[in-house]
Amino acid sequence: MCGIAGIIGNRRVNPAAVRAMAGLLAHRGPDGEGLWASPDGHVVMAHRRLAVIDTSDAASQPMDDGSGLRVLCFNGEIYNYQELALRLKAEGASFTTTSDSEVLLAAYAHWGEACLNELNGMFAFAIWDGQRGKMFCARDRFGEKPFLFAVLPGAVAFASEYKALLALQGVDAGLDHARLGRFLVTSSEGLDDRRETVFAGIRQLAPGECMGIDLATLQVETRLYWRLEPKPVQILSEADAFDQFRILLTDSVRLRMRSDVTLGSCLSGGLDSSAIVCLARKLLGDDTPYEVFTGRFPGTSADEWGYAEQVVCATAATSHVVEPSPDRLLADLPDFVWANELPVGSTSQYAQYCVFRLAAERGITVLLDGQGADEVLAGYEQYFNPYLATRRAEGGLEPGEEAAIRARYPAGMDSTATRIKRALPMGAKRWLSGVTGKGSDVALGLAPDLLAPLAAAKLPAGLDPLRAALWRDSFATHLPTLLRYGDRNSMAHSREVRLPFCDHRLAEFAFSLPARLLMGEAQTKRLIRQSMAGILPETVRTRWNKQGFLPPQDLWFSHGPLLDHARAVIESRAFAERGLWRAEWWRTVLRRLEAGESHLAWTLWRPVMTEAWFSHFLDRVHAQPKMPVFAP
Repeated sequence: MCGIAGIIGNRRVNPAAVRAMAGLLAHRGPDGEGLWASPDGHVVMAHRRLAVIDTSDAASQPMDDGSGLRVLCFNGEIYNYQELALRLKAEGASFTTTSDSEVLLAAYAHWGEACLNELNGMFAFAIWDGQRGKMFCARDRFGEKPFLFAVLPGAVAFASEYKALLALQGVDAGLDHARLGRFLVTSSEGLDDRRETVFAGIRQLAPGECMGIDLATLQVETRLYWRLEPKPVQILSEADAFDQFRILLTDSVRLRMRSDVTLGSCLSGGLDSSAIVCLARKLLGDDTPYEVFTGRFPGTSADEWGYAEQVVCATAATSHVVEPSPDRLLADLPDFVWANELPVGSTSQYAQYCVFRLAAERGITVLLDGQGADEVLAGYEQYFNPYLATRRAEGGLEPGEEAAIRARYPAGMDSTATRIKRALPMGAKRWLSGVTGKGSDVALGLAPDLLAPLAAAKLPAGLDPLRAALWRDSFATHLPTLLRYGDRNSMAHSREVRLPFCDHRLAEFAFSLPARLLMGEAQTKRLIRQSMAGILPETVRTRWNKQGFLPPQDLWFSHGPLLDHARAVIESRAFAERGLWRAEWWRTVLRRLEAGESHLAWTLWRPVMTEAWFSHFLDRVHAQPKMPVFAP
């Protein structure tokens, strides 16, 4: 896990600029740094290293394959590198390190761009191919690792984070206010869930995309190399489907446990992280120490320690606990915002930041986590609506099935009132809010020009309603945003987070199964629940409620320093003059919150966080010196 940066130009690139970009990524790679320039100086790449696989200096980057023709700058891990190395050795390749980086470079030399089809990993990389006069870049299938780039006059620059690109002269830091508005209304969308980002001058590779940059023309060409497509439904018995899923998940965990440094797990007490910890214990055996990290909120309904403790006891793991607090959040706010680079949707992301910091304090470099299961494997209650639509279209809805779902997951089904509310135009919502003094929709507090619609993500053809919802959340909206949070929060503390549920083999298998195997018998994530029978503690396996890793945000804002901070933000002159907010509406929200409407804490977080972003990221970025792209 590392930080990468580079510039390819039509004349000599300024090495100091690339070095400065890498310096802003030092937190991503504290174990080493490297700089490489092509003989003519038109290509310069820099690397910050977090040493995980082959920690020797021989595995440092940028890495030359020995021919002088191909040079790699790589962030991430190729989990199946050992299997690929055996195949490549059989074809005549030889290796001087035991690193996955060298295997990736050899795979490109042997298979060319088709090497992407062979990789199981999380990655963002650039390979300079001197023989072709071309830079080849790629991002992993789920988009776990970031690849941001800016097209400038006479140059293309790339980096792992926004702050590195914004340090260059000529990168347009202007904001796309429509995208900012989309985030404020729907926090999982808008900022960088597509090719475009909230910054006018910065784009990114989408999940499963690769890109070529021709040195002679600086033409940029992108293409999809992988996309989860609908497949014919497999005819499997339930027992066979659950067995195959367990085998796939176990192998995904096995591959992601490959490490030459200490490895542990995040453990929330939920189904996903608990399954990973239990499988890791089975793979390690009973005698190998294993450390897990949990965020707690004692004395509140947000605390899941009762479930996490059962997993700790069942696996004999060594447990470490952190208790995030509003006081600590305010103290950490400048660093937290700087690390995340974009506004975040809730205080949940701060709790994640605290868990990764605890791992750093305990010396655990690599952590497994359960992100991705909810979106790929149908873990949210709201998926029951498209599930039922799919089952009706198939003609397979069983008697009493809808009633069973409503009994177990009443909040998962749309009510008539919810549908009417969703259909109301914004003008009507604002009128009702003014008349009643109610309303919690963030859109009510935004300037009208922030509400411009964004084009909907284009889904593959042929998806049934359930698969369409899962695909949208996995690759266009929710999960890409959560993956950005995980990347920035882990890298802020120089930790690597690995996600067994973000294995393309799991996704392809799940999408090939009938809907009843995903959500039948009134079960979310049925594949995990059934395949983990006898492995997970039964009370964890059969807990039907979905509880995200969320601090008690309503309590945090009900009194004390966080409420005082929110009041100072809402009543400030800068807030009133920002041009984003209907300030009087937000003052009303603040008064309602103080009067006891605690649910408004979730609404109030958006402007409080966004104003912190202006203060602690944008102002800091604008104040940092800008480096010329080309050498004097």
